[in-house]
Amino acid sequence: MSQTRSLAEFVARMRYEDLPQAVIEQACRIVADTVGCAISAWAEDPGKSRVALEIAKLYRTDTGASVIGVANFKSQPAFAALANGILSNAADNDDTHKRALLHTGSVVVPPVLALAEAIRMSGRDLIVSLVAGYEVAVRVGMAVMPTHYRFWHSTATNGTFGAAASAAKALGLDADGVQRTLGLAGTQAAGLNTFFESGDMTKSIHPGKAALNGILSAQLAQIGATSPPTILEHPKGYLNAYSTDPKPQALVAGLGSTWEILQNGFKFYPTILASHSPIQATLAIVRKHAIDPKQIARITNETYNTVKTHFSNQDVTGVMSARVSVPYCIAISAIDRELTQAQFALARINDPLVREVLARTEVIADAELNKLYPDKFPARVTIHLKNGTSLQETVLYPKGDPQDPLTADDLEAKFRGNVAAMLNPGRAGELLDAIYALPGARNMDHLMSLLHG
Repeated sequence: MSQTRSLAEFVARMRYEDLPQAVIEQACRIVADTVGCAISAWAEDPGKSRVALEIAKLYRTDTGASVIGVANFKSQPAFAALANGILSNAADNDDTHKRALLHTGSVVVPPVLALAEAIRMSGRDLIVSLVAGYEVAVRVGMAVMPTHYRFWHSTATNGTFGAAASAAKALGLDADGVQRTLGLAGTQAAGLNTFFESGDMTKSIHPGKAALNGILSAQLAQIGATSPPTILEHPKGYLNAYSTDPKPQALVAGLGSTWEILQNGFKFYPTILASHSPIQATLAIVRKHAIDPKQIARITNETYNTVKTHFSNQDVTGVMSARVSVPYCIAISAIDRELTQAQFALARINDPLVREVLARTEVIADAELNKLYPDKFPARVTIHLKNGTSLQETVLYPKGDPQDPLTADDLEAKFRGNVAAMLNPGRAGELLDAIYALPGARNMDHLMSLLHG
């Protein structure tokens, strides 16, 4: 049996009763985290939020699905998913599966929320659809990484398969239908890593477009569209086209017994995941020692290769380019002794002292540390002072990694912080309770009513 077919049958036969309780609980956490990130976009990135809403408005409908944070408005489900995918990633605070290097929540939650509202799915059916998409997305990601990341944005490309699997499950397609859906998804998967320097909107449009393409693929399959049956493993298929070192065995390894959703990481900082270990190392140094930022001669971050090749931009020009710049995240952490949303205000980004320290912050690829990646996200940060003193800290697993997971209290605090600008504490608590009550929800009416702000 082909790997594409195996994934299709896995998705088609998945039932709520087959899911371990830990998987169900993790699915609810992913919904909560993703929804919180989407709500935060309205305060943290109004420009992207406006774009998300305006594109959804072009596909307005009386029946359909909601855009998170917007009352009395519905769009075609695929375009509601597009908008919500953009919102979920806008502040770069969404979850990550580290071996697939994929913001999975941002590509599977928007399509399942949209379809669950539009076709009145139960909470259990939503959870099953989410888990199916998650397991497919990260397995495709692990099959093409790490060489895939040279040019391609994993959330956009590999995420398309996850969104498609979620949508196919939500629409109740059989194995043949899911297989056609995956074929249609694979021929649409795209998204280049060109945004790392400019910090432009394509980074956040990518998960939205993956969510849209996922629903479109499932809808096309539902009405009989055909597609390559072996889209993943074909000699001219996805794995061979998108990776110089494909690992087809990763597509089905542990399928149905090893639940990759349990390896999900929830972010503690609203930045690119590659910055989290160096942020923690930097904060450990500056909180332990009374350092005057004006006395910093230079900062080095020895780490794995991808940080040097993708995330080492020092020419930071805006909010998102700061979020995806590891040198900026280190420099601002060294000066402010904290890393929150406040550190991405334009006034902080353009502060003369911040610019000075940023210019003296260097990322160094270290061969030995590179061997630890991606199981670990190592960073060895050294702050060199003008008096000749050097202070060093090493972090291997950032807070939020499955090896150092966020607690239930951490996740609730993150959620409440994300939604605080839109929802009062009582409403925030009601929304969180509704998400964790999904296993007993007959439909999404109550949950969606709480998402309108």
